[in-house]
Amino acid sequence: MKRPLRPDEASLWGVVTATIRPSQRRRREPEPAAPLPVQAEAPKHPPKFVKPPKARPAAGPPPAPTARPAPPPGLIEPGRKRRLVRERDDLGARLDLHGLDQDAARLALQGFLLRAQADGLRAVLVITGKGSLGDGVLRKRAPDWLSEPILRPVVAGVSEAHRRHGGAGALYVALKRRSP
Repeated sequence: MKRPLRPDEASLWGVVTATIRPSQRRRREPEPAAPLPVQAEAPKHPPKFVKPPKARPAAGPPPAPTARPAPPPGLIEPGRKRRLVRERDDLGARLDLHGLDQDAARLALQGFLLRAQADGLRAVLVITGKGSLGDGVLRKRAPDWLSEPILRPVVAGVSEAHRRHGGAGALYVALKRRSP
């Protein structure tokens, strides 16, 4: 709790505030300095905080459910990821999205994954890049693209790549088996 200013402190504060000028950037008219009110004593009992009443929902039909985006594909099983990192499970192909805009990258990713599954590959590496400050657009959007309806029958799981394969700028994508 702040204590009230003593009269000598209030007069000193008035002198200080009278000598302050605005910076050159802001050209405002100087306001006359008003002396600060001096309180004699602090109140003995501070006022109690009273919660505002809770707002009740309006009567009527419930709001319509909003369409949610599909959840991102699950993570790759730990054993499978371990085999990918140790290169026992061969990464069938790699796709580098560097230099592509969002639309071109999305189409390239979809076509690449559909071809990879058709070729019978089980895992691929998708290199998105990290972006200039670690917040690259392709890096952020790739998980959303992988969860789109066209790729749901293709993608089994996604996981960040090991450092030797690109780290945070690349993704392992596990593919489902082809349906006969």
